[in-house]
Amino acid sequence: MPRAGLDPATVVAAAAGLADEVGLANVTMGALAERLGVRAPSLYKHVSSQADLNQRVAALALTELGDQLRDALQGRAGRGALAAAAHTIRGYAVKHPGRYSATIRLDPQSPDDPIVAAGARVLDSLAAVLSGYPHDPANTVHAMRLLRSLFHGFAVIEAAGGFQMDTDVDESFEWLIDFVDRGLR
Repeated sequence: MPRAGLDPATVVAAAAGLADEVGLANVTMGALAERLGVRAPSLYKHVSSQADLNQRVAALALTELGDQLRDALQGRAGRGALAAAAHTIRGYAVKHPGRYSATIRLDPQSPDDPIVAAGARVLDSLAAVLSGYPHDPANTVHAMRLLRSLFHGFAVIEAAGGFQMDTDVDESFEWLIDFVDRGLR
């Protein structure tokens, strides 16, 4: 019988928090069980495997990011929407590096996998940003990949402490946003 107070959502939230602290690769069933004060076999009452746990962390992260993007883009278009999306993705990836890393390589198991819907919300937000710019609809996927790559790459490098030059990182990020805005216009 599952431990009182422990359910799949609690297990996934604990795994996501642990991933942010120690990195997704270090979230094992043993480490998670210790965090939750249970024995590792009891976790299998709530998730079927390590892969299932990682997929659920990815779905949680995409849902959180999708919600934040939706809220940030409300009433914005053009550079305002671009900047809001950029800052939201950067902020999320820097604040939640472990759970964000779960979103990099996804393998949905079926069309109704929660990752599909959650990922679509993120992509819909990027498409909404692009709708404020003149572009050939045939290039929408290319442009979304451009945005995701730029914002993701900057955030991941920043989260890893990779920007060592003494130029202000926020200034560089604004420069990136301005550069992309000019290119999209």
